[in-house]
Amino acid sequence: MPELLLPFQLPFMQTAFAIAVAVAIPMALLSCFLVLRGWALMGDAISHAVLPGVVLAYVAGLPIAVGAFVAGFACAAGTGWLKDNSRIKEDTAMGVVFSGLFGLGLVLYASLPTTLHLSHLLFGDMLGVVWTDVAWSAAAGAVVTAAVLAFRADLAAQIFDPTHARAIGLPVRGLHYGLLALVALAVVGALQAVGIILAIALLITPGATALLWARRLGPMLAIATAVSLAAAILGVYASFWIDAAPAPTVVLALTLAFVASLLHARRAERRARATPSAPA
Repeated sequence: MPELLLPFQLPFMQTAFAIAVAVAIPMALLSCFLVLRGWALMGDAISHAVLPGVVLAYVAGLPIAVGAFVAGFACAAGTGWLKDNSRIKEDTAMGVVFSGLFGLGLVLYASLPTTLHLSHLLFGDMLGVVWTDVAWSAAAGAVVTAAVLAFRADLAAQIFDPTHARAIGLPVRGLHYGLLALVALAVVGALQAVGIILAIALLITPGATALLWARRLGPMLAIATAVSLAAAILGVYASFWIDAAPAPTVVLALTLAFVASLLHARRAERRARATPSAPA
């Protein structure tokens, strides 16, 4: 038994567990709204678009979180502008904007002198974080979590029936861009933990898994959070024993949870179809 608890006793594993948990909660809450809104690609877009902001902020001597947030929100705003001012559909606009910004980020990284590790930016470095990194991710996550819980009813109204939301006086446009700003902030908070590429899994998979179990928003938020927390802890723990990077292992744990939930949902549907309905 003491050997099984070894990962929880090592300092570098303790910070990895802490930042994984700090990132898992806000990403899970946001994932529910992104899945319901059909914005899986928007999470991907913002995750990739932060790269040029990170590089430019580092060169300018600014906190990379500031550059990442500005670039991520610029991606969201640019997508909205293209959708509103052209015949291009939203998913196409996302693809154009995020691929262009990601390409710009790679060019800047290759052209400007930096000591940033590209692999850490792309895939995270959980085992290299310190408690100040954990504190930053926790602070960003706390802001996102508080905002989502405070405005969850308004966000749900804006997602499910924007016409009704507008009619009852809700600031639909403000909620729209507010949600995008929260996604950008969550990605920035997760940057050190899981990196740019893997952040999309945390922004989508928990909500997609919860949707297979819940029919109402409240239970969906709770299930997504539980799944994300379990995958974060189990993924970091398993990575120690199989000698793998923690971030991809967390993503694999989330994927396995989704696959298991999907199989369960399909079996439940087959049983429901096979069971004869009671006579009226």
